Amino acid sequence: MNPNSGNLLLLTGDEIDELLRDREQDILEAVKLAYQAHDRGNTIMPANSYLRFPNKEKERIIAKPAYLGEGFEVAGIKWISSFPGNLAKNLERASAALILNSIETGRPTAILESSIISAKRTAASAALAAQYLWPQETVSGVGLVGCGLINFETLRFLLAIYPDIGNLNLYDLSPERAEQFKSKCGQLKPDLNIQICSSFAELLERSPIVSLATTAVNPHINSLKNCCENAVILHISLRDFLPEVILQADNIADDIEQVCSNNTSLHLTEQQVGDRNFIRGTLGGILNGKIAPYNSQKSMSIFNPFGLGILDMAVAKLTQTLAREQKIGTIIPSFFPKSWLER
Repeated sequence: MNPNSGNLLLLTGDEIDELLRDREQDILEAVKLAYQAHDRGNTIMPANSYLRFPNKEKERIIAKPAYLGEGFEVAGIKWISSFPGNLAKNLERASAALILNSIETGRPTAILESSIISAKRTAASAALAAQYLWPQETVSGVGLVGCGLINFETLRFLLAIYPDIGNLNLYDLSPERAEQFKSKCGQLKPDLNIQICSSFAELLERSPIVSLATTAVNPHINSLKNCCENAVILHISLRDFLPEVILQADNIADDIEQVCSNNTSLHLTEQQVGDRNFIRGTLGGILNGKIAPYNSQKSMSIFNPFGLGILDMAVAKLTQTLAREQKIGTIIPSFFPKSWLER
């Protein structure tokens, strides 16, 4: 679509689901390239803007603007809400919309439903971290804490990297949700041996790679003493661990400045110790060969991803390209008004 045409592409969630189906390797590559571009300084990400509400501790809407250069040359903004109470209403916890803008004119070129893009880029980044932080080519088992969409997609992308995963361990505060999740995971790999654990400690003992995707707003885990040797912890929810846990681990972030904000576990740790020396580096630094994938002096690695808007731009650009090629979506003609001189 010509950015000067005045037309706008609209993509619904179901259309995006169709476009990105079985595209795990393409999404992993897009996320990897975005991280590498960010490490080289070819991105711009203003601070996220948080909209919070009176008497609501967990509910929020976040604006995430970003520019991603190099082979992408895309800019835009994601507007994503998190309302955990939606689960009791049979609604998804998160909903999102994303606008892509032309680098040539600044005009919006596409509006995309973005909860699917957001979930897939989050999961792809976690799986990519696991691939580089885990010191072996295969992994016997994976543990998922929090049985929702994000961890379902994380499993999908971990299976894309490690197709021979045989054991899946689950833990959720809601046994009903864990059972529902167990049934759903069979769609990804029917022969998975799936165990619902009675405690977080039991899950740690069984799982060399663990992903946490909870809705915790305050740290609640004070020990990882039961974890497997060289375990990789994907700390997607960012607020699960008390500082004493963070200080025991080899910590990798996606963006150190951003992750040390908004009362994340790393932010609280920084406030406690007065520096950021407990963060060894970023995933982009690992991907670009600037730092080693893991620290042999530490018994476990924790990936702490703040969730960068550039990843949304990368996957949205991929989605927009696929939509054009496959002629999927709705074109809104003449979205912009006539020049004021003609009105």
